[in-house]
Amino acid sequence: MTVKNLRAATVLLVSALLVLVASSTDVVTDTSAADPATAAKVTSAAIASPAAKAAPAPVASTAAGALFAGGRHFCSASVVHSVAGDVVLTAAHCVNGRSGLSFAPGYHDGIAPYGQWQVTGVFVANGWTTSADPDLDFAFLTVHRPGDTRAIESVTGANTLGAGRGFTNTVTLTGYPDTTDSPVTCRNTTTQSGPFQQRVECPGFPDGTSGGPWVAGADPATGLGEVVGVIGGYQLGGATPDVSYSAYFDTDIQNLFATVTG
Repeated sequence: MTVKNLRAATVLLVSALLVLVASSTDVVTDTSAADPATAAKVTSAAIASPAAKAAPAPVASTAAGALFAGGRHFCSASVVHSVAGDVVLTAAHCVNGRSGLSFAPGYHDGIAPYGQWQVTGVFVANGWTTSADPDLDFAFLTVHRPGDTRAIESVTGANTLGAGRGFTNTVTLTGYPDTTDSPVTCRNTTTQSGPFQQRVECPGFPDGTSGGPWVAGADPATGLGEVVGVIGGYQLGGATPDVSYSAYFDTDIQNLFATVTG
């Protein structure tokens, strides 16, 4: 091959190499120059895990219900486990000076599926009676249904009473607003508010939800668990529908419970 031909072949070879390099560079440039937002969407779509499912709404247990007086419901309450099976827990301010009380467990849509249970006894702490101490804003009721030999707990199930669990618990709230005939529920984590008060942020708990239980460890199927508070305490449960309070459950509520159950 002559020098001239060799030079020509070399030029052709170099040109071919330049074309290949240019083509390769174009590919890289196209990728990096893509719209950042589009690139981010593509990357996210490629690596994203399956969409998380929304958490199911908390269950309103059959042990929770509405307190009635004069033919209308005005507060909330729940059955708490006892040997006799006839004890209901609510807020002390719900029973101030009221008579003719009854409890409708599982109340919804204007229906009392387990009937109306008459309140036969009301128990509040002495400190509430003498000074309406917000740290003692809880009350126990005993109930009986005329003509029914069963205890309410055998019909509805019951929460267990929890005390001394600390101020941070994930709880399910249930309450009956004055303006509706069905319960509202919410799940969130409690925090401390004062030496003997706890609070929780849950929207949509207006007047009528006082006495509604705060249930820790609620069973997803039944809604039953350990009741560690009731809506009440500071500002009789809170000045807004979005933040609720409860007296802290400690030895005070345990001592009151002991007077009820003997």
